[in-house]
Amino acid sequence: MTEKGKRVTAPMLRHRWDDAREEVVKEAVAAGDQALASRIGQLQFRDIRPKAASEIADIDHASLLLGHTKGDIIERVYRRIGALAKPTK
Repeated sequence: MTEKGKRVTAPMLRHRWDDAREEVVKEAVAAGDQALASRIGQLQFRDIRPKAASEIADIDHASLLLGHTKGDIIERVYRRIGALAKPTK
């Protein structure tokens, strides 16, 4: 939520991330650490919900964590668990 009580949208999060990253890059450049500024500039904003949903074994716990009432949404949208295969040799 914003200070005015509005919902934070995905583009708002993206712009806030970009602004914060640029601010820290400027601070690193001002401190004379160009290598750190370069590394910070390469940081990316990623959605980690699929990873979280895939690592939680209990579908009900994953649904609770991600704010969904039904586990089928978690199964269809977020879970990314591949088939387990036995070694060939």
